[in-house]
Amino acid sequence: MREEFDQIIDRRGTASLKWEGMAGRFGVSDALPLWVADMDFRTAPAVVDALVRRARHGIFGYTIRTADYVDAIRHWLRTRHGWDVEPEWLVFSPGVVTGLAATIEAWTEPGDGIVIQPPVYHPFRRLIAAHGRRVVENPLRLEGGRYRMDLDDLQDKLRTARVLLLAHPHNPVGRVWTAEELEAVGALAEQQGVFVVADEVHADLVYPGVEHVPFARQNAARAAATATFMAPSKTFNLAGLNTSFGVIPDPTRRRAYQAVLERYHLDRPNPFGVAALEAAYRHGGAWLDALRDYLADNLAFVRQYLTEHLPAVRIIPPEGTYLLWLDCRDLGLDAEELDRVLLREARVALDPGHLFGEEGRGFQRMNIACPRAMLGEALARMARVLGESGVRRP
Repeated sequence: MREEFDQIIDRRGTASLKWEGMAGRFGVSDALPLWVADMDFRTAPAVVDALVRRARHGIFGYTIRTADYVDAIRHWLRTRHGWDVEPEWLVFSPGVVTGLAATIEAWTEPGDGIVIQPPVYHPFRRLIAAHGRRVVENPLRLEGGRYRMDLDDLQDKLRTARVLLLAHPHNPVGRVWTAEELEAVGALAEQQGVFVVADEVHADLVYPGVEHVPFARQNAARAAATATFMAPSKTFNLAGLNTSFGVIPDPTRRRAYQAVLERYHLDRPNPFGVAALEAAYRHGGAWLDALRDYLADNLAFVRQYLTEHLPAVRIIPPEGTYLLWLDCRDLGLDAEELDRVLLREARVALDPGHLFGEEGRGFQRMNIACPRAMLGEALARMARVLGESGVRRP
């Protein structure tokens, strides 16, 4: 299956945000796009087959979530994450970010504090501000090349908040929080009466030796104060098909969430998303295992290349996601100059670290879910511009 991931597929002409949206996002159209979190791999063959069968039917009317759809999700969560969820706990969401937004609107009031842990996925901050809520920051601490939560600070911040938005695995730093860390967060949230809303969209994408433990599974006794949002979108490269779902155990909280979706008429899935989810979760396991092996090899490739050719750029070792958090501070460039050099001179489009908060200045986020040859070309461009010594040539 490795040769399938090595294949370079031209995505131009498909209205791809990653490729054709690059000009609007970065002002260039000829850079290698290693920015937004979708993959340059075809999805699992079982998913393609299911979509073709559905397309051949030729009628694409209003679609419901069937018992088979629900059972596929429950089977995946049970077999892949050891998490038994009740059918009634499951809710639909057009996307994980939409689910987070609906939960904020349903469970909080204007002016309420919502805790985030920067450097963190930038839509978190935008959602909070857009809803008139207050951002409360609990920055992660980088110690010995590994990020950890500052639990003392978190305890203080939760006193002024209503919700904690938890990125797990964390985007962009790649941490997969341990059971002990999740238990500690759950206990602190319970003490302060804070709800935990977990973005676990990257849950299936962990590296060898790492286990993803769902927050609500670890905190089963506190699950009434949680919402978890997941999807096969990152796992199987289905971000355009609206395949996300939530797990909300508490019926009152669940009804409040669903009322928001209904208010904006966002509660209907599309026929292709339903077909794709069922096929992925029932028949895509072997493909995912092969993908994870390929991503692990890509990670090792980047690590070795940087060590040999660009040692001033260091990887913060990820435990999950296909996103690398690159520490570029030793290059001696300020954040804006770093952005310019990588984009305008190296012609590589990465996500600037400061997009994720001030704690990300001097960092870059790189998407390694692409064929090895494309990844190698991006690294070679970076090395040619920045120089083997790690100091940019004049």
